[in-house]
Amino acid sequence: MKSRISLCIVLTFLTSIAFAQNNIRMTYDYGSESKELLDFTDFENIFVEQLNFQGQALAGKTYIIGLEEYENGKLKDTTMLFDGAEDDYFKITSDSESLKFFFKLANGKLKTFVKGKKFGSKKAYFNLKTVEDAYILKDFFGSQKEIFLKPFVKNAVFAIISPTVHADGFGSYCEVVQSGVNPEDFGNQFGIPHYFLVTIVFR
Repeated sequence: MKSRISLCIVLTFLTSIAFAQNNIRMTYDYGSESKELLDFTDFENIFVEQLNFQGQALAGKTYIIGLEEYENGKLKDTTMLFDGAEDDYFKITSDSESLKFFFKLANGKLKTFVKGKKFGSKKAYFNLKTVEDAYILKDFFGSQKEIFLKPFVKNAVFAIISPTVHADGFGSYCEVVQSGVNPEDFGNQFGIPHYFLVTIVFR
């Protein structure tokens, strides 16, 4: 009996090691520590969030960051926000990497910018289909402090959405991103006519 328990412990330990080696741990840091600055960015519909990635699977890889636009439940367009595969200069040389994402909703446009240790992306602009105050940036952490990503797989890390609206007029953003529904299906599942997904793939 003891030998079986010991074997289970060893197998669990080895499985944990394999999982850690083959997956990338993602955590986050929000905006600024200054309450006044946070109040200002909220007022101006500016969203800033840093994503931190850690794992042995990162070393030697690069990343591609994209933005997908969905309209009436279908993928309308895909835009490359940053392509690190263009040059070996952008390869990750350690087991950690951080990226800061900036979004602004104003004047009928979504404005995006990504800042890494070795680059700043070009600023990109996308048309909104309704008033900018209806949209908000949401990540997929919910109550979790960390999410594990697989390399070579496209992962949605942010959604810029309007709320799902119930029959009583009540609208919810968190219900959408914390539903467990595939982000590509938000439009059909929650009746959201227009939204964006920010994706990243490590390869």
